[in-house]
Amino acid sequence: MSKLSEKHCSNDIDLAPKLDRSETKSLLSSIDDGWQLNHDQQLLSNCFEFKNYHQTMAFANAVAWIAHQQDHHPDMTISYRHCHIRYTTHSVKGLSINDFICAAGIDALQSI
Repeated sequence: MSKLSEKHCSNDIDLAPKLDRSETKSLLSSIDDGWQLNHDQQLLSNCFEFKNYHQTMAFANAVAWIAHQQDHHPDMTISYRHCHIRYTTHSVKGLSINDFICAAGIDALQSI
């Protein structure tokens, strides 16, 4: 099985169905520690901190590029030194593999 960051999101609900609690817990272990699951709200989230606004915006733009490439878009809140990212898959009313693929892509940004 290839790494999550090398996979591509699918808009097909049969290929990216809603994950159960054990599946999300397993996938969480394959992405960076900063990501948190909120099972009640069906969210995968992380808050990234930067030295200045320029770095924050560069990161936010890179996340937007990943979202465009994957056709899977997070909710983002951007402030001077922080970018808070929240993923959920609206079409399945919960978390899908797509959320974890995008999170892994964002993690890969951190290693550049």
